[in-house]
Amino acid sequence: MHHKPILIVPGQIKSIFFEIFFKSFKNKNFLSPLILICSIKIFKENAKKFSFKGQFKLIDSKFSNLKLYKGFIYIIDVKLKKNKVKTKFENEYLSNCFNVAFSILKNKYTHKFLNGPINKENFLNKKYRGITEFISERFNKKNNGMLIYNKKLSVCPLTTHLPIKLVSEQISKKLIEDKLKLINNFYLKNFKFKPRIAVTGLNPHCESILSFNEDEKIVASAIKNSKKNKILVNGPFPADTIFLKQNREKYDVILGMYHDQVLTPLKTLFEYDAINITMGLPFLRVSPDHGPNEKMVGKNLSNPTSLTKALEFLDKN
Repeated sequence: MHHKPILIVPGQIKSIFFEIFFKSFKNKNFLSPLILICSIKIFKENAKKFSFKGQFKLIDSKFSNLKLYKGFIYIIDVKLKKNKVKTKFENEYLSNCFNVAFSILKNKYTHKFLNGPINKENFLNKKYRGITEFISERFNKKNNGMLIYNKKLSVCPLTTHLPIKLVSEQISKKLIEDKLKLINNFYLKNFKFKPRIAVTGLNPHCESILSFNEDEKIVASAIKNSKKNKILVNGPFPADTIFLKQNREKYDVILGMYHDQVLTPLKTLFEYDAINITMGLPFLRVSPDHGPNEKMVGKNLSNPTSLTKALEFLDKN
């Protein structure tokens, strides 16, 4: 069986990515060739720093006629310009890395893409809420979703990196129904089963002291409509109890109203054993479920679990 290569944009220069990448590579035998899109100079510096003795090969971005070997590291060199404004040249470099990856994905040479941690504030410059939105826009996909995936339980926030005071005005029946459809279709396509989905309420205990209660008027109504479309969904459930053991065991995915409502309990339960998947793209995009973690750079103490799981997921699909 021929395995398509996994395209990897390592991301931020000052990041734990290479440390955890070399750890993952040492611990696992991948069936897919791995193509890193980055500066060869940065790769070599990190290979030396983390005593990586393995082989790697430099290739051109127009490599479609090359025979690539399983579990081998290939590098497409993206030049890093030296510039006085550090953030400016790093952003340009990151954009160039993503552009190389996107053109390969558009040519359908592979459907597997992973990016390392990105400092969103610097790179996205408030233009996008997150990398999910940045990539989705480049492929003209409006209906996208962030799935923080673990085989036992996954979560999806309805709204992503949004200040709390803006959350309630973003919530609508259409948004909930679209997201439920997206989760259902993603599981059917990639995992070959219909997921059991729980939906949290927006308000504590799904109750409100105001005359308009979003949980009754919007959330419950969207769930009712989705059930008619044969989606296995229940709720709204109070967010403070849905993650209790006996409750979460009944579901594969919990759809929450905002980012921290579902990511906080999931990270408490699984720590690094979860990956970030973008649903709704014409290819599989995953990233490890943590940031650049600059405090830990160079200490060689970082846990590679999330990156290993992300690579394993792409390797199998």
